[in-house]
Amino acid sequence: MKRLFILSLTVLILAINGPANELIRQGDIYDQQFKPDEALKYYLPAEKQNPNDAALLVKIARQHVFRMDGLKTNTEKLTEGQKALAYAERAVKADPRSSDAHLSIAIVHGKMTPLLGNRGKIEASKKIKESAEKAAKLNPKDDYAWHLLGRWHQALAGMGSLTRGIAQLVYGELPAATNEEAVTYFKKAIALKPDRLLHHIELGRTYAQMGKTEEAKAAINKGLAMPNREKDDPETKRRGRATLAGL
Repeated sequence: MKRLFILSLTVLILAINGPANELIRQGDIYDQQFKPDEALKYYLPAEKQNPNDAALLVKIARQHVFRMDGLKTNTEKLTEGQKALAYAERAVKADPRSSDAHLSIAIVHGKMTPLLGNRGKIEASKKIKESAEKAAKLNPKDDYAWHLLGRWHQALAGMGSLTRGIAQLVYGELPAATNEEAVTYFKKAIALKPDRLLHHIELGRTYAQMGKTEEAKAAINKGLAMPNREKDDPETKRRGRATLAGL
């Protein structure tokens, strides 16, 4: 038994100190299982070997985003979010032409936004839009970049007067944002990846914001009928059900 334990420990040590590509491959297995702590055990040693690997830095940023859900306080979540943001920004610096790197910045800001005050939310929204636009320009086939632009229009179009006043202070002149543009972007995201339930539910929530009840029900129910595939799918469905309940 002792020899077996030593052998297993040796195999683990060799794996964690192996070639970067093998470490990344092992980390990817845990990434796909939404196990960020396990994934980081492989990604971080790989980072030491390749500190300027933009794709790897994006993967590490994603693990810190995943870890936010398991933390209790907003302070802890924001601290973890800042770690994610630092890796995303390093990824952009390592490869300014990487659409995934720019998208990672937008995703991190989007994850932290609900934890911020009104002014912080507006400042984050500006960064989300800028990064998502860069990602979409670099890779027009990235459905999630178009989705984030849809969410940006959806959020600004639904602002109350107080938040809109804060937005004008942050943006200077408040940029045009409409539910109609949000619908256009969500439909573009759906055309690129129709099996991503997030696109359908947020399209439906936009229709609800526009007062288009039947269209809202159809889009949200379509998303709710899809199987969960991504880490945030249960929370996305919760938002969809909450919107349906208010129609």
